[in-house]
Amino acid sequence: MHRRELLKGGAALTGAPWLLGAAAQPAASIPSKQDPSAQDPSATRAQGQRFKLHYAPHLGMFRHHAGGDAVDQLRFMADEGFSAFEDNGMPGRSVAEQERIGAALADLGLKMGVFVAHADFGKPTFVLPPEQARERIEADMRRAVEVAARVQARWCTVVPGCFQNKVPLAYQTANVIDNLRFAAEILEPAGLVAVLEPLNPWVDHPGLFLAGVPEAYLLCRAVNSPSVKILNDLYHQQIAVGHLIRNLDAAWSETAYIQVGDNPGRNEPGTGEIHYRNVFRHLHARGFDGVIGMEHGNALPGKEGERAVIDAYVAADSFE
Repeated sequence: MHRRELLKGGAALTGAPWLLGAAAQPAASIPSKQDPSAQDPSATRAQGQRFKLHYAPHLGMFRHHAGGDAVDQLRFMADEGFSAFEDNGMPGRSVAEQERIGAALADLGLKMGVFVAHADFGKPTFVLPPEQARERIEADMRRAVEVAARVQARWCTVVPGCFQNKVPLAYQTANVIDNLRFAAEILEPAGLVAVLEPLNPWVDHPGLFLAGVPEAYLLCRAVNSPSVKILNDLYHQQIAVGHLIRNLDAAWSETAYIQVGDNPGRNEPGTGEIHYRNVFRHLHARGFDGVIGMEHGNALPGKEGERAVIDAYVAADSFE
């Protein structure tokens, strides 16, 4: 999903709670285009062979091959070897379409990844005192439980909203923890996990409360619920924090979901500086069996660009 930047200007960054030290941490990555194994990925893998990890495309990523119908696109993903799917906009689809997609996922053996349960990029939400925040949080979490049941989803994305410049950070953090505990009370009985997504402030999302995985880890430890975990979007974390593998390991116990996109550009692996073959090898070695959302664009247009995305994942997944 291409999120719209609603807060502009350097003034919005003043006092940002999770930015201290972020710019000083270098991103030690190796351009994946230097990986010789990426030259001819089709030479070692049959078309349609399942990937080692559960990469999850989204609707529209392969529309030139599969057409506009959601179920036809899911069939194409499965035929190309993908074993998962994510859809940020699932709550906005009709109940009938949600149920149709859910049935297709079951038939095709595809894992359902995240959809967005709560995200506000223009105002404070979770940082507000409970009496001001909980009506909306309750409505969003109850709707998420209903949507998840229709598509057999285990995870939903929560972006805790903006921070407040004139309120001390400690008060805002305490409110976020209390409000997440409240959300967890709704989600736990349904077996649904809210995954907190930190978003980078330097390129895409200035002004949000949560920018880094280390801070998301702190929140999850404080909430102490199986229904509040981390969504580590490696595109955002390459920009905001760096040290991708080191932070994956440090936050491993609280991480439930991964998303990817190369940087710069936020397109498929191999188009930027992140050495995704090494990252995927590390995830596989650690036994990660969750979903890896392909939350990025296609670097090239049309069928050529769609085939390039598939080949990029074949190459990045070709580790031993």
